[in-house]
Amino acid sequence: MPKITVLPQETLAPEGKVIENVKQGEPIIRALLDNGIEIEHACEMSCACTTCHVVVKEGFDSLEEATDDEEDLLDKAWGLKPTSRLSCQALMADEDVVIEIPKYTINHAKENH
Repeated sequence: MPKITVLPQETLAPEGKVIENVKQGEPIIRALLDNGIEIEHACEMSCACTTCHVVVKEGFDSLEEATDDEEDLLDKAWGLKPTSRLSCQALMADEDVVIEIPKYTINHAKENH
């Protein structure tokens, strides 16, 4: 089974994390939440916001293509990259992925003090 490597993110995963044995077809967000990474999901995973935005650093091509609805929402995401996905819509395939969780979301900006 594939794994998800989460790169270090200051507030949600300061040390980063490797999530082993992720089920194929499982949304990335479900694996994150089930493993203690409390990524925002203001729309309760219904593809209606961008708070669960992630950047897929490796394994992007293994994921099913984004729908038009997801693409339209991603245009509003903070820190959009060519390999950005909404983690509620990105379903795991049979390859490992490496993701980065952006520091900010359009819903909630966190600042360093």
